[in-house]
Amino acid sequence: MTNSNERKMGVRTRRQYTKEFKLEALRLCEQPGMGPSRVAKDLGISRTLLCSWSQQLKESPKEAFRGHGTRTELEGELEALRRRVRVLEEERDILKKAATWFAKESE
Repeated sequence: MTNSNERKMGVRTRRQYTKEFKLEALRLCEQPGMGPSRVAKDLGISRTLLCSWSQQLKESPKEAFRGHGTRTELEGELEALRRRVRVLEEERDILKKAATWFAKESE
């Protein structure tokens, strides 16, 4: 997969796997006569990587293997709340300026 120039310079491209590939690999591990070592060897991946995928799936099955740029539910909620705080701060600042202006006008 890497050419001789990439090997000489120590540059390797990182392989990316789809969610379906990961789930299928984990399903294969559960088959009789198969295990993580054999599945990893058959698929050309490391056993450590396979175990990492298994751990991710156990820790949060709903959000495992979500891909790049896809936010978790909490990340999305946090971003929405931060946006709302910015709007409220702007509104507060406008009201402060208006209150100061009206205070000066009434003098």
